[in-house]
Amino acid sequence: MKTRSLLTLAGLAIGFALPAFGQERDAAVDPQIVQQLHAIGKKSDEAFLKGDAAALAALYTEDAVYVTNTGPIRGRQAIEKYYADRFQEVRYFRHDTKYDPTSPYPIGTNGNAVWENGEWSGTFFIQGEDCGPHQLRGYFASVKVREGDTWKIRMLTLTEHPRPAPPAEPK
Repeated sequence: MKTRSLLTLAGLAIGFALPAFGQERDAAVDPQIVQQLHAIGKKSDEAFLKGDAAALAALYTEDAVYVTNTGPIRGRQAIEKYYADRFQEVRYFRHDTKYDPTSPYPIGTNGNAVWENGEWSGTFFIQGEDCGPHQLRGYFASVKVREGDTWKIRMLTLTEHPRPAPPAEPK
């Protein structure tokens, strides 16, 4: 009798829990919000082409974290300095952000935070170098939050595809 009651109780708990998980997983982000979020990627691409560190930093929250392959950079001012230093070394002439078609995903239930993922690629020249363009590409994941009527990047992390090894010199 106790076993049957426990099994019934467990079955009811699972029966109520599964629809809740399904609703959370199937929650979609409003298409207008998706456009606003993807506009950040377009603004980012434009800022890379202009070498505009201030415009890039403006896309981040004050307390943002940008995780690079050399470690995390914390805060909008530090992120702007990172980009300014980078633009002293390189000049981009192509930068593309492509979002995963199933992205973004809501975080929580208030509609003020999402996470996204996708691919990025860029082509640039190194300042003072005559060896031609360099190409990089990789993946990204970000958390964006709503600040008033504006969406901003709270956290961004990137990966880089390994660059091809230079050809071995003949011996």
